[in-house]
Amino acid sequence: MRYFIWFGYDGTHYHGWQIQPNGVTVQSELERCLSLLMREKVSVTGAGRTDAGVHARRMAAHFDTVQELDGALLVKKLNGLLHEDIAVYSIERVADDLHARFSATSRTYHYYIHTHKSPFLNQYSLEIHYQLDYALMNEAGRVLTEYEDFGAFCKAGSDVKTTLCKVTQAQWIQTSPTEWYFEITANRFLRNMVRAVVGTLVEVGRGRMSLEEFRQVIEGKKRTQAGESMPAKGLFLEDIKY
Repeated sequence: MRYFIWFGYDGTHYHGWQIQPNGVTVQSELERCLSLLMREKVSVTGAGRTDAGVHARRMAAHFDTVQELDGALLVKKLNGLLHEDIAVYSIERVADDLHARFSATSRTYHYYIHTHKSPFLNQYSLEIHYQLDYALMNEAGRVLTEYEDFGAFCKAGSDVKTTLCKVTQAQWIQTSPTEWYFEITANRFLRNMVRAVVGTLVEVGRGRMSLEEFRQVIEGKKRTQAGESMPAKGLFLEDIKY
């Protein structure tokens, strides 16, 4: 039987989602606690990977078992066992062929920035000290929806079979006079893609790159031509659709 588990986490103290040989990860913690409570070895498959320091407001994973589970009870027990920076929302039985990664139709990420010193935002948003042209950056965001090959924003050396993605929306949204976030939705994302996209959009917003040059970066498909990768702490996996 296959079960989906929906959860969120603060990635500050984890070496990303995927199990690593020398570091605690969200996947390893979930598997450890599920295995302990279910009294069998449980392997979970996530909807995707997040790098070290990246957060997830709503993440999905699946696992298989021969046990008939009480999802609500298991959620309660898991939340009592997991560290406070991982929260399980629900566990539900699904069709055996529903796959957390391959069945997903879209994923949405947010990248948060702020322009004032704040001890309450510092861990989850990037403080910047320069002016940005958000209208121009939104024009560049719309340019992203016109392309499908995003090799320019893929981390060098990544083991990927294709750099094709379909971006359906990409826009900057203001939440206060000093706070913004970038929202991007696509069917899939490449490793480090969102942080590289944001870094390149910031180059546009600072007047260091024109819209035409932004197009040339995408069409050139070379990571060295794009902007720097922004720090992990401002990035959240916001939602996944099936």
